Amino acid sequence: MKKSEILTNLNKLTEPRILVIGDFAIDEMVFGQTERISREAPVLILQHSETKIILGTASNAANNISSLNRGKAGAIGVLGDDYYGGVLIKTLNEHNINTDFMVTDKSRKTTTKTRISGSCSQSITQQIVRIDRQTKESLSAEIEAKVIENIKRAIPLYDGVILSDYHLGCLTENVIKTAIETAKAHGKIIVADIQKDMERYRGVTAITPNQPDTEKFLGYFIKDEETLKKAGEELSKRLDLKYTLVTRGEKGMVLFENQCDKSFEHACEPLMTTIPAFNKKEVFDVTGAGDTVVAAFTLALCAGMSAKEAMVVGNLAASIVIRQFGCHTTNLEELKTELNNIKEI
Repeated sequence: MKKSEILTNLNKLTEPRILVIGDFAIDEMVFGQTERISREAPVLILQHSETKIILGTASNAANNISSLNRGKAGAIGVLGDDYYGGVLIKTLNEHNINTDFMVTDKSRKTTTKTRISGSCSQSITQQIVRIDRQTKESLSAEIEAKVIENIKRAIPLYDGVILSDYHLGCLTENVIKTAIETAKAHGKIIVADIQKDMERYRGVTAITPNQPDTEKFLGYFIKDEETLKKAGEELSKRLDLKYTLVTRGEKGMVLFENQCDKSFEHACEPLMTTIPAFNKKEVFDVTGAGDTVVAAFTLALCAGMSAKEAMVVGNLAASIVIRQFGCHTTNLEELKTELNNIKEI
Protein backbone atom coordinates (compact mmCIF):
# COMPACT_ATOMS: atom_id res chain seq x y z
CA MET A 1 0.00 0.00 0.00
CA LYS A 2 1.32 3.41 -0.97
CA LYS A 3 0.58 6.51 1.08
CA SER A 4 0.25 8.62 -2.05
CA GLU A 5 -2.46 6.37 -3.48
CA ILE A 6 -4.41 6.23 -0.22
CA LEU A 7 -4.12 10.01 0.13
CA THR A 8 -5.61 10.47 -3.34
CA ASN A 9 -8.35 7.95 -2.67
CA LEU A 10 -9.39 9.72 0.53
CA ASN A 11 -11.14 12.31 -1.64
CA LYS A 12 -13.57 9.60 -2.73
CA LEU A 13 -14.93 9.27 0.80
CA THR A 14 -17.35 12.13 0.18
CA GLU A 15 -19.13 10.24 -2.60
CA PRO A 16 -20.93 7.19 -1.10
CA ARG A 17 -24.20 7.40 0.83
CA ILE A 18 -24.31 5.13 3.88
CA LEU A 19 -27.37 3.90 5.79
CA VAL A 20 -27.00 2.98 9.48
CA ILE A 21 -29.53 0.55 10.94
CA GLY A 22 -29.52 -0.23 14.66
CA ASP A 23 -29.81 1.00 18.22
CA PHE A 24 -29.81 4.80 18.23
CA ALA A 25 -29.18 6.74 21.44
CA ILE A 26 -27.99 10.00 22.88
CA ASP A 27 -25.66 10.90 25.73
CA GLU A 28 -26.89 13.86 27.80
CA MET A 29 -23.97 15.50 29.60
CA VAL A 30 -25.05 17.79 32.45
CA PHE A 31 -22.37 19.98 34.07
CA GLY A 32 -22.42 22.19 37.12
CA GLN A 33 -20.41 23.78 39.91
CA THR A 34 -20.70 22.18 43.34
CA GLU A 35 -22.18 24.72 45.73
CA ARG A 36 -22.95 23.04 49.04
CA ILE A 37 -24.55 20.04 50.71
CA SER A 38 -28.33 20.03 50.55
CA ARG A 39 -30.38 20.44 53.76
CA GLU A 40 -32.94 17.98 52.37
CA ALA A 41 -30.55 15.04 52.10
CA PRO A 42 -26.78 14.37 52.25
CA VAL A 43 -26.28 15.17 48.56
CA LEU A 44 -24.45 17.83 46.59
CA ILE A 45 -26.23 20.84 45.15
CA LEU A 46 -24.93 21.79 41.71
CA GLN A 47 -25.38 25.13 40.01
CA HIS A 48 -26.10 24.07 36.44
CA SER A 49 -23.64 25.50 33.93
CA GLU A 50 -24.09 23.54 30.70
CA THR A 51 -25.87 20.62 29.04
CA LYS A 52 -24.38 18.88 25.99
CA ILE A 53 -26.10 16.31 23.79
CA ILE A 54 -23.75 13.78 22.20
CA LEU A 55 -24.71 11.11 19.67
CA GLY A 56 -23.83 7.64 20.98
CA THR A 57 -24.15 3.99 19.88
CA ALA A 58 -25.54 3.73 16.30
CA SER A 59 -26.03 7.51 16.37
CA ASN A 60 -22.26 7.87 16.73
CA ALA A 61 -21.61 5.62 13.73
CA ALA A 62 -24.01 7.72 11.64
CA ASN A 63 -22.41 10.91 12.92
CA ASN A 64 -18.95 9.67 11.91
CA ILE A 65 -20.28 8.85 8.45
CA SER A 66 -21.85 12.29 8.07
CA SER A 67 -18.68 14.03 9.22
CA LEU A 68 -16.55 12.08 6.73
CA ASN A 69 -18.84 12.16 3.68
CA ARG A 70 -20.26 15.62 4.36
CA GLY A 71 -23.86 14.82 5.16
CA LYS A 72 -24.67 11.66 3.20
CA ALA A 73 -25.76 9.44 6.07
CA GLY A 74 -29.16 7.95 6.83
CA ALA A 75 -30.67 6.36 9.93
CA ILE A 76 -33.13 3.57 10.61
CA GLY A 77 -33.91 2.86 14.24
CA VAL A 78 -36.61 3.13 16.88
CA LEU A 79 -37.24 5.96 19.32
CA GLY A 80 -39.84 6.64 21.97
CA ASP A 81 -42.68 9.14 21.79
CA ASP A 82 -41.06 11.23 24.52
CA TYR A 83 -39.00 14.35 25.13
CA TYR A 84 -35.70 12.64 24.36
CA GLY A 85 -37.09 11.26 21.12
CA GLY A 86 -37.43 14.84 19.92
CA VAL A 87 -33.93 15.62 21.13
CA LEU A 88 -32.54 12.59 19.25
CA ILE A 89 -34.19 13.54 15.95
CA LYS A 90 -33.19 17.21 16.33
CA THR A 91 -29.57 16.30 17.07
CA LEU A 92 -29.34 13.80 14.19
CA ASN A 93 -30.73 16.42 11.80
CA GLU A 94 -28.31 19.05 13.11
CA HIS A 95 -25.50 16.67 12.11
CA ASN A 96 -26.97 16.24 8.61
CA ILE A 97 -28.20 12.69 9.20
CA ASN A 98 -31.42 11.81 7.37
CA THR A 99 -34.13 10.63 9.79
CA ASP A 100 -37.00 10.08 7.33
CA PHE A 101 -36.94 6.32 7.98
CA MET A 102 -36.79 6.41 11.80
CA VAL A 103 -39.73 4.72 13.56
CA THR A 104 -41.53 5.97 16.67
CA ASP A 105 -42.75 3.41 19.21
CA LYS A 106 -44.99 4.79 21.99
CA SER A 107 -44.26 1.77 24.18
CA ARG A 108 -40.49 2.35 24.28
CA LYS A 109 -38.16 4.88 25.84
CA THR A 110 -35.69 6.77 23.70
CA THR A 111 -32.33 5.38 24.80
CA THR A 112 -30.63 8.14 26.78
CA LYS A 113 -27.66 8.08 29.14
CA THR A 114 -27.57 11.16 31.35
CA ARG A 115 -24.25 11.84 33.06
CA ILE A 116 -24.24 14.49 35.78
CA SER A 117 -20.82 15.93 36.56
CA GLY A 118 -19.59 18.64 38.90
CA SER A 119 -16.48 20.48 39.93
CA CYS A 120 -15.32 22.72 42.75
CA SER A 121 -13.71 25.97 41.67
CA GLN A 122 -10.78 25.07 39.38
CA SER A 123 -10.77 21.36 40.22
CA ILE A 124 -11.22 18.58 37.66
CA THR A 125 -14.82 17.88 36.69
CA GLN A 126 -15.95 14.49 37.98
CA GLN A 127 -18.97 12.37 37.12
CA ILE A 128 -21.34 12.08 40.07
CA VAL A 129 -24.12 9.87 38.78
CA ARG A 130 -25.40 8.34 35.54
CA ILE A 131 -29.08 7.84 34.73
CA ASP A 132 -30.03 5.36 31.99
CA ARG A 133 -33.34 5.49 30.16
CA GLN A 134 -33.82 2.55 27.81
CA THR A 135 -36.02 -0.32 26.69
CA LYS A 136 -34.14 -3.54 25.98
CA GLU A 137 -37.04 -5.76 24.89
CA SER A 138 -37.25 -6.79 21.25
CA LEU A 139 -39.57 -4.86 18.97
CA SER A 140 -43.25 -5.67 18.85
CA ALA A 141 -44.51 -7.32 15.66
CA GLU A 142 -46.15 -4.05 14.58
CA ILE A 143 -43.04 -1.90 15.03
CA GLU A 144 -40.81 -4.59 13.53
CA ALA A 145 -42.96 -4.60 10.40
CA LYS A 146 -42.57 -0.82 10.08
CA VAL A 147 -38.78 -1.05 10.45
CA ILE A 148 -38.63 -3.83 7.84
CA GLU A 149 -40.75 -1.81 5.43
CA ASN A 150 -38.44 1.19 5.83
CA ILE A 151 -35.36 -1.00 5.29
CA LYS A 152 -36.75 -2.25 1.98
CA ARG A 153 -37.50 1.32 0.92
CA ALA A 154 -34.24 2.88 2.09
CA ILE A 155 -31.47 0.47 1.12
CA PRO A 156 -31.85 1.01 -2.66
CA LEU A 157 -31.18 4.73 -2.04
CA TYR A 158 -27.79 4.13 -0.43
CA ASP A 159 -24.43 2.68 -1.46
CA GLY A 160 -23.72 0.78 1.74
CA VAL A 161 -25.28 -0.34 4.99
CA ILE A 162 -24.01 -0.57 8.57
CA LEU A 163 -25.75 -2.73 11.17
CA SER A 164 -24.91 -1.28 14.59
CA ASP A 165 -25.97 -3.68 17.33
CA TYR A 166 -25.89 -2.50 20.95
CA HIS A 167 -28.38 -5.16 22.02
CA LEU A 168 -31.22 -2.75 22.75
CA GLY A 169 -33.83 -4.63 20.74
CA CYS A 170 -33.96 -2.97 17.32
CA LEU A 171 -31.94 -5.56 15.41
CA THR A 172 -34.26 -8.55 15.63
CA GLU A 173 -33.70 -11.72 13.62
CA ASN A 174 -36.21 -10.57 11.00
CA VAL A 175 -34.71 -7.07 10.78
CA ILE A 176 -31.19 -8.47 10.30
CA LYS A 177 -32.37 -11.02 7.73
CA THR A 178 -34.26 -8.39 5.76
CA ALA A 179 -31.32 -5.98 5.78
CA ILE A 180 -28.87 -8.62 4.54
CA GLU A 181 -31.20 -9.99 1.86
CA THR A 182 -32.17 -6.52 0.62
CA ALA A 183 -28.56 -5.32 0.54
CA LYS A 184 -27.48 -8.38 -1.44
CA ALA A 185 -30.42 -8.10 -3.84
CA HIS A 186 -29.36 -4.54 -4.67
CA GLY A 187 -25.62 -5.21 -4.73
CA LYS A 188 -24.86 -3.13 -1.64
CA ILE A 189 -22.00 -3.58 0.82
CA ILE A 190 -23.30 -4.39 4.31
CA VAL A 191 -21.07 -4.34 7.40
CA ALA A 192 -21.98 -5.38 10.95
CA ASP A 193 -20.51 -3.81 14.09
CA ILE A 194 -21.26 -6.41 16.77
CA GLN A 195 -20.06 -7.53 20.17
CA LYS A 196 -21.87 -10.87 20.60
CA ASP A 197 -24.39 -13.20 18.94
CA MET A 198 -22.24 -12.96 15.82
CA GLU A 199 -23.88 -15.98 14.19
CA ARG A 200 -26.99 -13.84 13.61
CA TYR A 201 -25.00 -11.85 11.04
CA ARG A 202 -23.98 -14.69 8.78
CA GLY A 203 -23.75 -13.50 5.18
CA VAL A 204 -22.89 -9.82 5.67
CA THR A 205 -20.01 -8.42 3.64
CA ALA A 206 -17.85 -7.78 6.69
CA ILE A 207 -17.77 -7.54 10.47
CA THR A 208 -15.58 -5.33 12.68
CA PRO A 209 -15.37 -6.88 16.18
CA ASN A 210 -12.65 -6.20 18.70
CA GLN A 211 -10.33 -8.99 19.86
CA PRO A 212 -11.92 -9.62 23.31
CA ASP A 213 -15.38 -10.06 21.74
CA THR A 214 -13.89 -12.29 19.06
CA GLU A 215 -12.29 -14.47 21.73
CA LYS A 216 -15.56 -14.75 23.65
CA PHE A 217 -17.40 -15.82 20.51
CA LEU A 218 -14.82 -18.39 19.47
CA GLY A 219 -14.13 -19.70 22.95
CA TYR A 220 -10.34 -19.32 23.06
CA PHE A 221 -7.68 -16.64 23.50
CA ILE A 222 -5.72 -15.19 20.60
CA LYS A 223 -2.20 -15.40 21.99
CA ASP A 224 0.06 -15.74 18.94
CA GLU A 225 0.06 -15.66 15.14
CA GLU A 226 -1.15 -19.24 14.93
CA THR A 227 -4.27 -18.63 17.00
CA LEU A 228 -4.80 -15.31 15.22
CA LYS A 229 -4.88 -17.06 11.83
CA LYS A 230 -7.13 -19.75 13.26
CA ALA A 231 -9.56 -17.14 14.57
CA GLY A 232 -9.72 -15.31 11.24
CA GLU A 233 -10.32 -18.49 9.28
CA GLU A 234 -12.98 -19.70 11.70
CA LEU A 235 -14.83 -16.39 11.75
CA SER A 236 -14.73 -16.05 7.98
CA LYS A 237 -15.92 -19.61 7.43
CA ARG A 238 -18.63 -19.76 10.10
CA LEU A 239 -20.15 -16.43 9.14
CA ASP A 240 -19.57 -16.60 5.36
CA LEU A 241 -17.75 -13.26 5.28
CA LYS A 242 -15.88 -11.52 2.50
CA TYR A 243 -13.89 -9.43 4.99
CA THR A 244 -13.23 -9.76 8.70
CA LEU A 245 -11.61 -6.78 10.43
CA VAL A 246 -10.57 -7.41 14.04
CA THR A 247 -9.46 -4.40 16.08
CA ARG A 248 -6.74 -5.20 18.63
CA GLY A 249 -6.21 -2.00 20.64
CA GLU A 250 -2.55 -1.04 20.92
CA LYS A 251 -1.67 -4.02 18.67
CA GLY A 252 -3.44 -2.43 15.74
CA MET A 253 -5.80 -4.28 13.40
CA VAL A 254 -5.89 -7.47 11.39
CA LEU A 255 -7.85 -8.02 8.18
CA PHE A 256 -8.88 -11.38 6.77
CA GLU A 257 -9.99 -11.52 3.13
CA ASN A 258 -11.91 -14.48 1.74
CA GLN A 259 -10.15 -15.40 -1.51
CA CYS A 260 -12.54 -18.22 -2.43
CA ASP A 261 -15.19 -17.96 -5.13
CA LYS A 262 -17.46 -19.98 -2.85
CA SER A 263 -17.44 -20.12 0.93
CA PHE A 264 -14.13 -21.74 1.92
CA GLU A 265 -14.22 -24.86 -0.18
CA HIS A 266 -11.46 -27.39 0.40
CA ALA A 267 -8.27 -25.91 1.92
CA CYS A 268 -8.86 -22.29 1.00
CA GLU A 269 -7.60 -19.91 3.70
CA PRO A 270 -8.30 -16.19 4.08
CA LEU A 271 -5.51 -13.73 3.32
CA MET A 272 -4.31 -12.11 6.55
CA THR A 273 -2.95 -8.55 6.73
CA THR A 274 -1.92 -6.77 9.93
CA ILE A 275 -1.16 -3.11 10.59
CA PRO A 276 0.07 -1.47 13.82
CA ALA A 277 -1.90 1.10 15.78
CA PHE A 278 -1.07 4.52 14.36
CA ASN A 279 -1.46 6.25 17.73
CA LYS A 280 -0.31 4.67 20.99
CA LYS A 281 0.82 7.72 22.95
CA GLU A 282 -2.14 10.12 22.90
CA VAL A 283 -4.92 7.80 24.02
CA PHE A 284 -7.38 9.65 26.28
CA ASP A 285 -10.63 7.76 25.71
CA VAL A 286 -11.51 4.81 23.44
CA THR A 287 -15.26 5.37 23.89
CA GLY A 288 -16.97 5.17 20.50
CA ALA A 289 -13.78 4.25 18.65
CA GLY A 290 -15.43 1.09 17.30
CA ASP A 291 -18.20 3.21 15.76
CA THR A 292 -15.55 5.34 14.07
CA VAL A 293 -13.74 2.28 12.69
CA VAL A 294 -16.85 0.70 11.17
CA ALA A 295 -17.94 4.06 9.72
CA ALA A 296 -14.60 4.82 8.07
CA PHE A 297 -13.99 1.22 6.94
CA THR A 298 -17.45 0.90 5.34
CA LEU A 299 -17.25 4.30 3.71
CA ALA A 300 -13.86 3.45 2.20
CA LEU A 301 -15.12 0.11 0.84
CA CYS A 302 -18.12 1.81 -0.72
CA ALA A 303 -15.80 4.44 -2.23
CA GLY A 304 -14.03 1.67 -4.16
CA MET A 305 -10.93 1.41 -2.01
CA SER A 306 -9.41 -2.01 -1.40
CA ALA A 307 -10.13 -3.75 1.90
CA LYS A 308 -6.52 -3.13 2.99
CA GLU A 309 -6.82 0.58 2.21
CA ALA A 310 -10.17 0.65 4.02
CA MET A 311 -8.48 -0.85 7.08
CA VAL A 312 -5.87 1.91 6.99
CA VAL A 313 -8.63 4.53 6.80
CA GLY A 314 -10.39 2.95 9.78
CA ASN A 315 -7.13 2.90 11.73
CA LEU A 316 -6.43 6.53 10.87
CA ALA A 317 -9.90 7.65 11.95
CA ALA A 318 -9.69 5.77 15.26
CA SER A 319 -6.24 7.18 16.00
CA ILE A 320 -7.74 10.67 15.85
CA VAL A 321 -10.93 10.26 17.90
CA ILE A 322 -9.27 8.47 20.83
CA ARG A 323 -7.35 11.67 21.58
CA GLN A 324 -10.54 13.24 22.94
CA PHE A 325 -12.91 12.31 25.74
CA GLY A 326 -16.27 10.72 24.87
CA CYS A 327 -17.71 9.98 21.44
CA HIS A 328 -16.10 12.13 18.76
CA THR A 329 -15.87 12.25 14.99
CA THR A 330 -13.19 13.12 12.48
CA ASN A 331 -13.26 14.53 8.97
CA LEU A 332 -11.50 14.28 5.63
CA GLU A 333 -9.02 17.07 6.33
CA GLU A 334 -7.93 15.50 9.62
CA LEU A 335 -7.50 12.11 7.93
CA LYS A 336 -5.20 13.66 5.32
CA THR A 337 -3.12 15.40 7.98
CA GLU A 338 -2.83 12.23 10.03
CA LEU A 339 -1.79 10.16 7.00
CA ASN A 340 0.86 12.71 6.03
CA ASN A 341 2.33 12.50 9.54
CA ILE A 342 2.81 8.72 9.32
CA LYS A 343 6.23 7.73 8.02
CA GLU A 344 5.19 4.39 6.59
CA ILE A 345 2.30 1.93 6.59
